[in-house]
Amino acid sequence: MSLSSALFSTFCAIALFVSQRPVTAAERRASEVSPNGTTEAQKLLKPGAVSPGDRAADYVLGPEDQIIVHAFQAPEIPNTAVQVGGDGYVNLPLVGRVKASGLTVSSLEQELAARLGNYIRDPQVTVLVAEYRSQPVSVLGAVSNPGVVQLKGRKNLLEVIALAGGLKSEAGSTVTITRELANGRIPLPDASDDPTGKFSIGHVEIHDVMQAQNPQNNIVIQRDDIIMVARARVLYVVGEVNKPGGYPFNERDSMSLLQAVALAGGLTQRAAATRAKILHQDTSSTARTEVPANVRKILDGRAPDVTLHPDDILFIPNSKAKAAGSAAMQTAINMASIAVWRF
Repeated sequence: MSLSSALFSTFCAIALFVSQRPVTAAERRASEVSPNGTTEAQKLLKPGAVSPGDRAADYVLGPEDQIIVHAFQAPEIPNTAVQVGGDGYVNLPLVGRVKASGLTVSSLEQELAARLGNYIRDPQVTVLVAEYRSQPVSVLGAVSNPGVVQLKGRKNLLEVIALAGGLKSEAGSTVTITRELANGRIPLPDASDDPTGKFSIGHVEIHDVMQAQNPQNNIVIQRDDIIMVARARVLYVVGEVNKPGGYPFNERDSMSLLQAVALAGGLTQRAAATRAKILHQDTSSTARTEVPANVRKILDGRAPDVTLHPDDILFIPNSKAKAAGSAAMQTAINMASIAVWRF
């Protein structure tokens, strides 16, 4: 037999031995598909984690993230969640300590495969994110679920607000973003550094972004950003109207009495329109000034319309009452839980 034939026979024997290597129990469990179509590795994923079909390959790992490493032909590496330590490392059998923080999921797969290559020929490695913990963003103010959300890859401002449940009805038009300068300055025209020199602060008119008037302000959000959605200043229309509640001003600085009555669905049949009151908030104190308003004459065009401002209360009394008494007025002032209508 020639030397080349001997080498070829040896290669075929090795290939046959590798192909016939028995599959370990751990590998078999990891690849088995349950009746609902999920594998054992998928069952380890917590709610909100990515599925194996979407491994978030570009997600940058960080401390406290939890990952699952599945290395075929390496049963020493269990298919259980492993947390990235505070120092950014994970400790795995065979490969030892590996720096995971700062690497994308795809890059970590390549690094682990390179290290396993010292023991296994052509290792196949898959990394799944079991739980996101390293990219916190605080979303506060007038959103449905204020608190801390975790970024799962690249997210812009509107996407992060959506993660917090979206805007509430009383949300104003201005969103303030605060970012540590260590993460870079906020790319907004009005962004400025705070007096301490540690933070960059910028403002976004969120309704302009939502209406695609200034889409460039829908900036990418970074870890540790703080997003504050301001509450709109509100005009309250209470008493004998069909839709009593608060009405945000948003971009406007004032509203006419007729506009307010129209937004509130008009007067009820019991309204004493000639004895309405406007409770105006004094800027210099917590007291309110009462201003009489004959809504009937304004509606009939026999009196000029009246300008209302944020935090004003328009009170329409009941015609059965002899007067807009102090108890009714106090009820109007104390409407803290009143509905806020968006229009």
